[in-house]
Amino acid sequence: MLKLAENANMSHWQERVDMAAAFRWTARLNMHEAVANHFSLAVNDDGTQFLMNANQQHFSRIKASDLLLLDANDPATMDAPNAPDPTAWGLHGSIHRLCPHARCVMHVHSIHATVLACLKDSTLPPLDQNAATFYGRQVVDEGYGGLAFDDEGARCAALLTDPKVKTMIMGNHGVLVIGDTVADTFNRLYYFERAAETYIRALQTGQPLRILPHDVAEKTAQELDEYPGQADRHLNELKAILDDEKSDYAS
Repeated sequence: MLKLAENANMSHWQERVDMAAAFRWTARLNMHEAVANHFSLAVNDDGTQFLMNANQQHFSRIKASDLLLLDANDPATMDAPNAPDPTAWGLHGSIHRLCPHARCVMHVHSIHATVLACLKDSTLPPLDQNAATFYGRQVVDEGYGGLAFDDEGARCAALLTDPKVKTMIMGNHGVLVIGDTVADTFNRLYYFERAAETYIRALQTGQPLRILPHDVAEKTAQELDEYPGQADRHLNELKAILDDEKSDYAS
């Protein structure tokens, strides 16, 4: 099993810093759930070696040096003294093993995404510009089978084989998003929660919804796919705020 290094000279340092910033900001937005959620990031070409948060550590305390470096193909991972959470290993390990295009994986039980996941129809419709981001780029997991140990993780990974699909609404569970980088994935996670909140609040009015037509929704999704640099700027601004606050996330 790959070992966690002891200092800031450890491998993949910038990736660790980006991950730590994403953890800290997710906690600040109250999109985490106690110590139950996990982010991971592939660091080798085939995606099987990945960084992930340690077992039972609160997002608001995670530092770059805390992240575990794991190998999805190592059967001895869960026997190690610093083994990850078994459900995180089952879900994230399976995705990194079976979906090499999923470079970064973020899974949370954020409030509005989870409300959406509890509806009979958990699809997010193109209700506004944010929601249009996910038009034709989401999948709903209709087969929740309990905690995400190995078999359940592999079942979930099988729903992400289409590289166009970047968001999985996990029925009765939460949401999982994938992306190319930490910035790309966190940006998608942020906007999904915002879009889900808008949709849930719109449903609460009881008024008819103004849903975008297919051609406009797809055009908007494509334009947002190609919007230059927004995800990187988003994460860089969050890191700048943390730096101004003298946060220890990058240590």
